[in-house]
Amino acid sequence: MSQRIGNDEVGRLARSALLPAFDGATAPRWVLDELERGLGGVTLFALNGNVPGTDELAALTAQMRGAGAPLVTIDEEGGDVTRLGGHKEGSPYPGNAALGAVDDVALTRRVYRSLGAELGAVGVNLNFAPSVDVNTAAENPVIGTRSFGPDPELVARHAAAAVAGTQEAGIAACAKHFPGHGATVEDSHLGVPVVDADLELLDRRELVPFRAAIEAGTRAVMTAHLDLPGITAGVPATLSPAVITGLLREHLGYRGVIVTDALDMKGASGAIGVPEAAVRALLAGADLLCLGPREQHETVLAVLAAVEDAVASGRLPLERLADAAARTGALKDWLAESAPVPVDRAAGL
Repeated sequence: MSQRIGNDEVGRLARSALLPAFDGATAPRWVLDELERGLGGVTLFALNGNVPGTDELAALTAQMRGAGAPLVTIDEEGGDVTRLGGHKEGSPYPGNAALGAVDDVALTRRVYRSLGAELGAVGVNLNFAPSVDVNTAAENPVIGTRSFGPDPELVARHAAAAVAGTQEAGIAACAKHFPGHGATVEDSHLGVPVVDADLELLDRRELVPFRAAIEAGTRAVMTAHLDLPGITAGVPATLSPAVITGLLREHLGYRGVIVTDALDMKGASGAIGVPEAAVRALLAGADLLCLGPREQHETVLAVLAAVEDAVASGRLPLERLADAAARTGALKDWLAESAPVPVDRAAGL
């Protein structure tokens, strides 16, 4: 099956949507082979041993660029959420909660510009940041200090600054977690959190920072695995056409790349498995699929087979895959034209 998939248009288009993971600080042969066949890119995780240090990370990304033009993605938010190998005790850059408390948008822009410069220096080109969630639930177990704060307008102005700073460094920003994970009291790694908000409330609260990030030109938006009962009717947002196509594309007018949060999380695939979640996310309108830290070559082949079956049965239009591939290609074109900037050490702590 994998050989047949690898040689046809469906396989080429499907591969371009995938962001798998792997173990170690050297790309395994299967990653290089898949990159040569058009794999969209990879997601790096510290827990997989991908980032033991900046020199090793730079060598790893150079190795992968020798096999293709991958999107090399990572979560580098500053503060407590840091993946760069030298930041063992947290990032030297302030996190979003600290930046929101200071409320100096010029500082936020400067911090994210320097974060972007650090990522560019080691070959990462798409940062899964900033988190633009409005943290209205004090007991939120997964957002908390990753948010700029509980006020939508404050979060919005810092979201725009973070996007601008990141992209000034030639790194694609990714505003997350759409349509907003700040009002949840459950972790989507473990289940499907519920946000009991109608469109009117979303427009006043959760969507305000996403509008600002979109207006600032964010190259990517990441979806959340949560349920909005009045909109998704029990379907996680990542798998919901009402959210991805309805809210993000049509209501907010977003035209850039839509990437899923990790599909191995229980909130996305707990009841259906990663391959089926991948098909449903593509059907809903996602362009890039972050598979998760343990989702490696076997999962890539299973997802490719599931996508091929969905196209062959008429369930997934080939045009949907082509649309996703075109957006991903446009993102790579933008990255190819971007110039690096120097790291601003004084922006850290």
